[in-house]
Amino acid sequence: MSTTTPTSNSAPSQPKPRPVYKLTARRVLRSEWAKLWSLRSTWITLGVALLVLVAFGLIAAATYSPSTGTTSMGGPPGSGTGSQDAISIALTGGKFAQLALGVLGVLITAGEYSTGMIRSTLTAVPKRLPVLWSKVMTFGVVALVVGTVGSISAFLSGTGFLHGETISLTLSSAGVLRSLLGAGVFFALVGVMGVALGALFRSVAGGISVLVAGLLLLPALTDLLPSSLKDDISSYLPGNAGSSIYALHQASDTLSPGAGLAVFAGWTVLTVVGAAYRLARTDA
Repeated sequence: MSTTTPTSNSAPSQPKPRPVYKLTARRVLRSEWAKLWSLRSTWITLGVALLVLVAFGLIAAATYSPSTGTTSMGGPPGSGTGSQDAISIALTGGKFAQLALGVLGVLITAGEYSTGMIRSTLTAVPKRLPVLWSKVMTFGVVALVVGTVGSISAFLSGTGFLHGETISLTLSSAGVLRSLLGAGVFFALVGVMGVALGALFRSVAGGISVLVAGLLLLPALTDLLPSSLKDDISSYLPGNAGSSIYALHQASDTLSPGAGLAVFAGWTVLTVVGAAYRLARTDA
């Protein structure tokens, strides 16, 4: 008696196909947002910017002398009106905060070039430019929030020390809220400029050097020029135009807040356009 063994005719199971992910602007934005907050330097630098704004503003308010009209920490940042007010005192740490945010912006882009990570990024996003737009948008928003919160906090923390003084102001005083919000916009533009400079020079040292020169060194160098030439170009330099955005009072040799915003935004757009051109035209 013979027996037969049944054979199975079923075909081996096929592996499930991988889902196809479509590249969208939203996904690129989410990727850059995740990369931004995965860096330890982001948390440290943003914390330093906030601390500097609030601490320096608080110290300047606490050491304000009505007899001299100055504080132990010097005058207001940027091109001021020649005398201090509650806004300039609150933003005493503005120079250091703008450098912190600008340097972080440079690191966000130039850091990827120094580590080689930019090749993986551009492989995932072959069109390239969405990467730059996403970096600009994400860090611009973060710098805007940090700059605005820090400026308002610095102002409010110093109001107690200036209470009763002739320069004492509140948030409801004329021009105060506009100045503080303008400071936040200025810090956001500085951050965007840093991102663009990092992408343009693809070097951390190069990007930071140009940033510092544009915001701090050029305004100082104009003091060496003849008065007629200095008056014509000084107010249009990035650092001086930027400080006009949040100035409470307009001096005779400075731009109005609206004009300062237009000029500084123009400088920022110029760096972004340069970064976009190099990113689209040259290899990583």
